[in-house]
Amino acid sequence: MIVGSNVSRAARFGRFNLVGIGGFVLQLMLLHLLVRRCGFPVAVATALAVEGAVLHNFAWHVCYTWREWRPRGAAMFLRALLLFQVGNGLISLLGNTLLTTCLVQRLQVPLLAANVVSVVLCSLLNFALGDRLVFTGSARVMSLHSAEENRNVGGESSPYAETQS
Repeated sequence: MIVGSNVSRAARFGRFNLVGIGGFVLQLMLLHLLVRRCGFPVAVATALAVEGAVLHNFAWHVCYTWREWRPRGAAMFLRALLLFQVGNGLISLLGNTLLTTCLVQRLQVPLLAANVVSVVLCSLLNFALGDRLVFTGSARVMSLHSAEENRNVGGESSPYAETQS
């Protein structure tokens, strides 16, 4: 749940991009290492590099971009990670893998330039998903399930269960 959020959308978008730059640098380093040093195929290396960046970004978004978001227990945190992986991760993974591979193999765009184009296109949708679903709406959506899941055998709610208004 978001606790006392007074961060403007513009400021949060700035934080999102700062975290994204860090994840992107990690992604480029992994991509270069996996293709040029380890001999991985472009598609496999891109997928692994994107996944590394997605996990990096989730951790930093929790600690920095949406730092006022407070999950109610491990189950809520894991659901947010799952939503992030399915939403942002899937868009990044499929979008980057398909776009980078297509740009490199069909249009002969240099590897890192192709990856830059792919990341920019995917990042706009990723911010919207994170801001509207994973770190805000997900707390509300998850609370619908958490209240039911946190009931003990005697039928009483756990102190972690949220009430609905």
